[in-house]
Amino acid sequence: FPRPQPEREGMFHRGSGLNLTSGQYTAPVAGYYAFTATLHIARREQQRKRQPWRGNRLRVLICVQSHCQRNSNLETVSRLESAGDLFTISVAGVLYLQAGQYASVFVDNAAGSPLTVQSGSEFSAVLLGV
Repeated sequence: FPRPQPEREGMFHRGSGLNLTSGQYTAPVAGYYAFTATLHIARREQQRKRQPWRGNRLRVLICVQSHCQRNSNLETVSRLESAGDLFTISVAGVLYLQAGQYASVFVDNAAGSPLTVQSGSEFSAVLLGV
């Protein structure tokens, strides 16, 4: 059977659970999955000139079924400092998904300035066991 092909060189994509258009990983079987997300985040150029950077909080979450308010998520919080224009923030852990449930990455921007997730950011899921 044909395997999905990566959209660009350097991407590794095996299995049918990852939807590159929606950014969601759908569990093909119920089980424990190891998730990781590493996001490269930049401040928008025009915003830096208009207002000073305050070094506020940025949360990155991996949530099941988009329910980030419940306990079925992974979360990391970072305080962004004023020294740079590009930041890297990662979150990793294990979640249990039922067959057909999906997980996706969310960014909660409490930093007070518009941010952009840069290319080269990563999101992965690996089935550990049922």
